[in-house]
Amino acid sequence: MTPERFSECLLHIRWTPINLASALQCDLSWVEAMEVGNAEVPAGLGEWLETLAQCHEKAGVPTTYRGRGHD
Repeated sequence: MTPERFSECLLHIRWTPINLASALQCDLSWVEAMEVGNAEVPAGLGEWLETLAQCHEKAGVPTTYRGRGHD
């Protein structure tokens, strides 16, 4: 997985590097290194991120609730 696709996947999932590090319970510095290409994304992690990103891309975000407030 390229650093660009890694970042795209995080955007689709709506996660920051901090969120991913928290989910994986790993060092943020490792996630940041993968984000900029200083560390390789392990195949299993890349596959997992692709799966999550594709699900989010397909499902989208419902627009019917935009601007809704508490009644």
